[in-house]
Amino acid sequence: MSKKGQSRENKRAASDSLARTKLLEIVERIYTQFENETVPSVSLPSRTKANIEYCDRSDVWVYGDRESERSAKTVKGAFQLLKTTYATDFIINEHLTQNRGSTLRELYYISEGWDAAKFKEQAESDRLIEDLELLTTLQREFFHMRPEEDGATMFGPIELTEQTKRGERNIHCQKDVGEGGYQIPFNVENIEFKKHDASMIMAVETGGMYARLIENGFDEAYNAILVHLKGQPARSTRRIIKRMNEELDIPVAVFTDGDPWSYRIFASVAYGAIKSAHLSEYMATPKAKFLGVQPSDIVEYELSTDKLTEQDISALRSELSDPRFESEYWKEQIELQLKIGKKAEQQAFAGKGLDFVTETYLPNRLNETGMA
Repeated sequence: MSKKGQSRENKRAASDSLARTKLLEIVERIYTQFENETVPSVSLPSRTKANIEYCDRSDVWVYGDRESERSAKTVKGAFQLLKTTYATDFIINEHLTQNRGSTLRELYYISEGWDAAKFKEQAESDRLIEDLELLTTLQREFFHMRPEEDGATMFGPIELTEQTKRGERNIHCQKDVGEGGYQIPFNVENIEFKKHDASMIMAVETGGMYARLIENGFDEAYNAILVHLKGQPARSTRRIIKRMNEELDIPVAVFTDGDPWSYRIFASVAYGAIKSAHLSEYMATPKAKFLGVQPSDIVEYELSTDKLTEQDISALRSELSDPRFESEYWKEQIELQLKIGKKAEQQAFAGKGLDFVTETYLPNRLNETGMA
């Protein structure tokens, strides 16, 4: 085995050993409570908007001190602890011991054979894996758990090396990929950045706008690495953006639709998502800047719009009390949107011509944000 191969194997073994130790601590804690004739329970940070707070050290939003308890005092709590021990046993014996992995969807179906411990729906098994992350302070990649969906893609002037089970592969994300770009793997820690000519990273919400920027040559004109977020971005997408920003010192801009759900997409990239605030320091890029679509753009450019729904209005009002949107900028923009009662998609700029977004709008916004 080569030195690089041996190094990767040693790193994997150390990671597996740490995960095994942390998971066994959970089971041992529950077992000790049984021995001491104490009702078994575990405490977890409350995953709510009211329990996120700003961390001055890392400039991201993390969980505060509020906790919720999983206790066998109730039937529901007892079943949750039972499922926790079953999932822990499965991860240790099937994944870590045998060096195998499963998708989140597969875990849900695997539980069908657990009788009383099977999950009612995948959302339940997904939350349990998040619980294990909180209890161990490790990411799910340490457990060999991976998402079901394919990763997002990126396109631009950067060369990297990806470690796969079949060995290394070197990729230039402009020259060696198709029009869709380089597919980001679920574990981006296996990527080593080699060299780049990028002056910015442009994270784009929709596939249509991502394709428009590539077709219009925005990546070449601005030496931009374009990242397709595919809606609410996957962890791997947020992680690789953070890595490129921190390790390569490339500034990040986020370009989304102009609606409350898209503002939350930006928040997950820049500040951290509420349901995964325990991973904010690992995935959030606090220096990321929001380009738009802004509510003020809807007015200034007279964009084609849709009327806000009741759900949109409720979400916007909720964001006014969300600490991640407490700046004057966000308050002004959200209040303006509530006033005009309209939302707009990125593709609305096409009404001004197919080149308008790359020749007028984005250059103007990049100048305004100091990124041009």
